[in-house]
Amino acid sequence: MESLFDTEQTGGILHGRLPWLVDSLEWAAAIIDIFACLLLIIGAVRFILSVARAEVARRGTDRLRRTNGARAELGHYILAGLELFIVTDVIHTALSLALTDLVFLLLLVIIRAVISYFLDHELELIRRELDE
Repeated sequence: MESLFDTEQTGGILHGRLPWLVDSLEWAAAIIDIFACLLLIIGAVRFILSVARAEVARRGTDRLRRTNGARAELGHYILAGLELFIVTDVIHTALSLALTDLVFLLLLVIIRAVISYFLDHELELIRRELDE
């Protein structure tokens, strides 16, 4: 039976006995990363276009309302992208079985959770402003 240290050094049971599965999971994680990046890019482009339209076409409170709506929409894209990045980090950590990767994943999840919390709080404030 391999010790945890030996498993970490050799890459684990999956790497030795099921390399095709490891490759498949790495490809899946890469594809998910690409989709997460695309979500962020789509959100950024939509935000830029919405703010530009609001600035050009509207004045006063309507401009502010449209800009806040665009901010809320961008926030949703960012949260979705962060969730997908967490998925791929979990996959990479599960494949590596390295303690340093596990600590790195823990820190990433904490940082992303804090970002998500404050972003979600800000989105709630924007929603309230839009409802008034």
